[in-house]
Amino acid sequence: MNMHWIIPIGLLLAGPVFAQTPANYHLVKKTVVGGEGGWDYLLADADGGRLYVSHGTQVDVLDLKSHAKIGVITPTPGVHGIAVVPGTSVGYTTNGRPNTATMFDTKTLKATKEIPTGTKPDAIMYDAFSKRVFIFNNEGNSATVLDAVTGNVAGTVDLGGAPEAAVTDDNGTIFVNLEDKNQVAVFDAKSLSVKHHWSLGTGEEPTGLAFDKVHHRLFSTCHNKEMVVLDSQTGKVLATVPIGSGVDGAVFDTSTGSAISSNGEGSLTVVKETKPGTFEAVQTVQTQRGARTITIDPVSHHIFVTTADYGPAPAATTENPRPRPSVVPGSFTVMEYSK
Repeated sequence: MNMHWIIPIGLLLAGPVFAQTPANYHLVKKTVVGGEGGWDYLLADADGGRLYVSHGTQVDVLDLKSHAKIGVITPTPGVHGIAVVPGTSVGYTTNGRPNTATMFDTKTLKATKEIPTGTKPDAIMYDAFSKRVFIFNNEGNSATVLDAVTGNVAGTVDLGGAPEAAVTDDNGTIFVNLEDKNQVAVFDAKSLSVKHHWSLGTGEEPTGLAFDKVHHRLFSTCHNKEMVVLDSQTGKVLATVPIGSGVDGAVFDTSTGSAISSNGEGSLTVVKETKPGTFEAVQTVQTQRGARTITIDPVSHHIFVTTADYGPAPAATTENPRPRPSVVPGSFTVMEYSK
């Protein structure tokens, strides 16, 4: 249940209020979707009332509230990310195997266009300021830029490193993690010129990226179990906070002032600025092993992760000396959390 807090006017005038709604996240719904295959990004579309979930060679489309399955988007071989364009019936997926993006109709869920990208398209995002969709090619060290409505290629950004998740300031600037450089690249959404490469200090292999736009803070989640907090105006490292292992995603919840990392070990790490300039992990939420990607509904502020049950790993071979544990067929699951 959400609690309503009365904040003295004097505090509002003084600046950021750090005693916001407490971060006390808990599981509210768990749904077995079923099917087979791996997973990556998921997207909560509040306007359309849908949850888009990458799943092997397709996207499972669920009702955002009930988790009832609405349909699937196919074919999307090696699908990684999903984006939808608000106010239209246009959506996109990134397909890592054929190095393409699929444009689809959000009403019919039918593919309408196949678009060549760079090598291994992974993360994807819509930017309302430029009215463009940005596709981040992890092995191509680049971003393919599309006109959001037509799907026509508007340009390419040479990022100088392997991009992972990205965020926008909604005012013409895009920030993206560079996994192999331990940096955040900053570029202009319209001119496509790269303005900065900011070091993440001790952070290594950054993947997830969350953004507190009001206070100009970026939260980059790194594979050496660190969340690095950057000033989005200067690139200065403000803090480094320990998080769980196996992280892939991150979101920012404006209702609690929290940056939340999804850790493949089976946890969420909730980080807040507890007093000016001090960032701390204020909660660890148990999820389930493999739940490493995350999305947030910006209206309800509910958080979603996906995972499945694991069986034993197959025997090691010369070609695959470190085989991953097998995924139990039919166990693919969506888990929903609320404060």
